[in-house]
Order: sequence, then structure tokens, then C-alpha cells
Amino acid sequence: MQLHNLKDDSQKVSFVEAVKTGLGRNQGVFFPESLAPLADVDSLLDMDFVTRSSKILSHLIGDELPADTVAQMVQNAFNFPVKLVEVEDNIYCLELFHGPTLAFKDFGGRFMAECLAQFSQGEKTTILTATSGDTGAAVAHAFYNKPNIDVVILYPKGKISLAQQKLFTTLGNNIHCYAVDGSFDDCQAMVKNAFLDDEVKSRLGLNSANSINISRLVAQVCYYFEAIAQLPKEQRAKAHISIPSGNFGNVCAAMIGAVIGLPVAKLSATTNQNDTVPRFILDKNWAPNATIESLSNAMDVSKPNNWPRVQTMLDNKWFSYDDFYSTSVDENDTQAVMKKIHQTGYVAEPHTAIAYQGLKANLATDSTGIFLATAHPAKFKESVEEILNIELEMPKPLADALAKPCLAEDIADDYDILREILLAKLG
Repeated sequence: MQLHNLKDDSQKVSFVEAVKTGLGRNQGVFFPESLAPLADVDSLLDMDFVTRSSKILSHLIGDELPADTVAQMVQNAFNFPVKLVEVEDNIYCLELFHGPTLAFKDFGGRFMAECLAQFSQGEKTTILTATSGDTGAAVAHAFYNKPNIDVVILYPKGKISLAQQKLFTTLGNNIHCYAVDGSFDDCQAMVKNAFLDDEVKSRLGLNSANSINISRLVAQVCYYFEAIAQLPKEQRAKAHISIPSGNFGNVCAAMIGAVIGLPVAKLSATTNQNDTVPRFILDKNWAPNATIESLSNAMDVSKPNNWPRVQTMLDNKWFSYDDFYSTSVDENDTQAVMKKIHQTGYVAEPHTAIAYQGLKANLATDSTGIFLATAHPAKFKESVEEILNIELEMPKPLADALAKPCLAEDIADDYDILREILLAKLG
């Protein structure tokens, strides 16, 4: 897999190098120079999830890893189900929260852990990542107690749900967590500054597990094929998928799938009030505003790192702007849509409700709609119970985590402070 840095085309790397490097020069993300179509997609859709995913990932990665190695990595990483649930006639919810941390990021986090276990060869590695909610837990659990790997997680203090926070701040050992007095974008800026710091990079063996990392991105391609595979065959060609979008890694993965042969007709990237991309689609002016806190906190991102990858595919006409929609949903509509979905008998947390609303806003009458449930409703227990006037049963992983003390340290939004801590503790 040949990739290049979208901010410095002279930097070209293999898949292995991209995974180990994380972020390129000038804070550029790596992306394939081309994406070859899959052969015989119909046959792939008849396979089971793990077998099909192994073939898709081998196709994307190329000959850098033997097919049997990729198959074992996928079997280790994807050891939980993906469920497609019909909510209304011709409208389905893709449930991606059946993994160990009850969020879609288990797929990417666990596959990245498999990759680094293959590639690091015992070298010291420090995973530095920012989280707006679910990345932290997925990465922490994927790398927990892995030899020669430390994980540093930054999150905006008081701006993610308690359940999300406890899933990663209670582990300890090789998992180091810091509550930053700022927004997710501030946390992400600190991560980027660390990657520009040669001393920190070299002494810590720095890597990132955000969706910046290509290994997480390619892993997410796989569940879109599973979604289409679970549809009745007569509905596949007209599928429209709506994705709750914050850092835009998830919609990027869907678009990669479409480029290589996923039979999806249209894609919606639906945001909350942090609407940088919806406004850009309208006027082609990139103008991020200050980040706004919302019920859908995992999407509280004004400067999405993965947008350059999506825009590359759109500008190169690998996927048509005509088939790509991006709209925003405000807080009042989010709550109203949660109540509307609940009338069907289905419980949706805020991110899922936003995806549903984005789908309904743009779904053609003769199309099949799929909206993503990226997290279990219980991860947003307080808001879901209050808005829907119900009592949620707490899944065991969440109940166990909530009973443990938080081990995170508070720090200011100051890279120099973070730098000093990292070098003293891990350097």
C-alpha cells in the first residue's frame, strides 16, 4: 500500500511506515495515492464478516503482510458481532457498539493494536491520542498491558460523559490519562505539537491512535461491507448510509469502501452544531468556528483531521459531490429525533439520532437507508434517560468501570506542561 502525505507529497510511505509514524510532516495525514477496485464484490458479500474483512484488508494493505497473518489479526480484533436492525420500513440501524467498550472505535483500536504488535518488534512505543469520547476507551482497552507500549490519553475535562470517561481513566498500569482544561480541538492541537517535537518523538517512540492513523481507518471500512451484506439483496444497490461525524474518520472509511466497490449509492456525513463541513459543502469556504459543547460530545470537533482525506476523494472524483451530503442537527432537533425514534420502540443516544435525522433529510423515496449507532445508549445514560423518560439497564462493562476510581490527572491547556510530564514519566 503506497501512501503519501497530503500536506507534503514528497513524503511517501508504505502501510507499515504509515502505521508506525502516525502523522506525517507538517502535520499531514497519510492517504493512498490510488485505490484499486475489489474483484467480485458479490462473492465477498456472501462471506462471513471475519473472512470478508480479511480479504478486504489484504486488498488494501497489499503484499506488505501475508494473507494468513492479516486473517489472524482480523480474527483477534473482530471477535464481536455487527448487527443491522430494521427500525422502520427500509430504514436500518447499523449497531457498532457490541465490542468491549461499547463503541464503534473498538474495531479500529483493536486492529491497530494487532498492527503495532506485528510491526514494533519489541521497540518502545508510546501511543498519544486525544479523545472526544469513545476513542479513549477503545484505545486503552486495545493496548492495556501490551508489553513495551504506553498509552497517553488527553480528553477535555468535564466535556465527555462519566461512563465514557470511566471506561479508560480507571485502568492504570500502562494507560496514562490527562483531563485537559479545554476543548477536544485543544487536546488534538497538543497531540499535533508533540508530533512536531523531535525530542519527544524519538525518546518516547511516539505514535497516535486517533483516526489519523491509517490502520484504524482501513479497519472501519469492513463493517460497511457487513452492513450491505446483511441487507436483502434487492435493496443493496440503492443504499444510502448516514454517519454521525466529528473527526470524519468514519465517513472517510465509508467513502474508501465505496471507491473500492461497496455498493452504496449515497453517503451523508451528519454533524451537530459544530458544522464546519456542512458550511464548506455549501460555499467551499473552510471557516472553523469555536467548538460548541453538545449532547453528542464525541462529535464536538470544529477542525476534523480526516476531512483532507475525504476532500481528496471528492476532488479527485473518486466519489461524487452529488452523492455526498453533509447537514447539521442542533440540540433541540437532536432531542426531538431521539423521542421520534423511541416511538418506533428503538432507543437511540444523541449521536445515533443525529445520523438518523441526516438520513431522513436526504433519503430518496426509492432508497434503503442505513444510519449508524456508534455507541451504546447507556454510555449517555443521564441524557438518554432524561430526554426519553426511561430507565436504562447498565451493561456490565460500564457498571464495573463506574464503580472504580478515576486515575486521570488534571492539566492546563499548555503543551509545555504536557511535554515536561511525558519526558519525566515516559522518556
